[in-house]
Amino acid sequence: MDGTSDQVAAWREEARGALLYRALAAQESDHRMAYMLERLAEQAEEQAALWAGHLSPAQRAEPLRLGIRARLAVWLAGHFGVRPVRGVLSALKVRGMGAYGTPGYDGHVAINDIGQLQPVSGGGNLRAAVFGANDGLVSNTALILGMAGAASDEAVLLTAGVAGLLAGALSMAAGEYISVRSQREVLENQLALERAELEEYPDAERRELAVIYEAKGLSPEEADRVARRLISNPRLALDAMAREELGLNPDELGSPIGAAVASFLSFAAGAAVPVLPLLFLSGPAAVTVCALAAAVSLFLVGATLSLFTGRGALLSGLRMLGIGSAAGVTTWLIGSALGVSITG
Repeated sequence: MDGTSDQVAAWREEARGALLYRALAAQESDHRMAYMLERLAEQAEEQAALWAGHLSPAQRAEPLRLGIRARLAVWLAGHFGVRPVRGVLSALKVRGMGAYGTPGYDGHVAINDIGQLQPVSGGGNLRAAVFGANDGLVSNTALILGMAGAASDEAVLLTAGVAGLLAGALSMAAGEYISVRSQREVLENQLALERAELEEYPDAERRELAVIYEAKGLSPEEADRVARRLISNPRLALDAMAREELGLNPDELGSPIGAAVASFLSFAAGAAVPVLPLLFLSGPAAVTVCALAAAVSLFLVGATLSLFTGRGALLSGLRMLGIGSAAGVTTWLIGSALGVSITG
């Protein structure tokens, strides 16, 4: 008897997943991670065999090969390693990506505490706000100085500064909205699939989770115990699948609208720094104060970024000041050259 279209699709997914796991395992230089991928391939083959039992011989005879995206992912993993392409692999529903976020994932540090199993957070809203403000500060300062180099008057400089602020902030907001919305769609789709698999064959999901924890450094017995405890609670099980199998962190995905508003405000705050002097001053003094305000702000932003990089505040501030100054001087020189060529 022929299987349903859903059963055929499930068989294809598991069978192709097994092919992908083995291809990635062949590219993985870390023997612990390669072992995990091989074990996951075995689990996928077992699931494929279960689904194959519902299919007719003709349906099972269909040739299976990796798709274009999967082949590209394997090629990237072969050239750059599996860890750098975790995002691509997660989108392909490759399990076990959370293991690469473990401290000492390369095997040099063993896991001694279950608390270490949580993936390390990739950042925070504060850091995103600082980077957004820095983008607005550098881009709008460079724009105003470029216009000043072309000998534009105060009204033109103010118009350019306000236009740069609004255009940049709106662009950042739109990009952030699309980015977060896309991330949420990926997460929601992956969670829906994991929820269905947990309901369909929880034992298989438990074994896959145990394989991942074993790859992270737990003993086989401890890995199985942790997996059993998690699978027994549907909410915890789904969260564990998202983090450990897919390498996704649901806690880091906020509202697309909230992210867009925050991005707009942070960029606008930075971009407003070189604009404000133009509201109260005129002539060369306006441009001079604009440049000085931007320079001080660049140093402060660089010093603030040291909170996330661990480098010294003075060095980080001076480095940011140097980078921003180079951008401003370059655009001023280009503006001067264009102004001379146009008026000449």
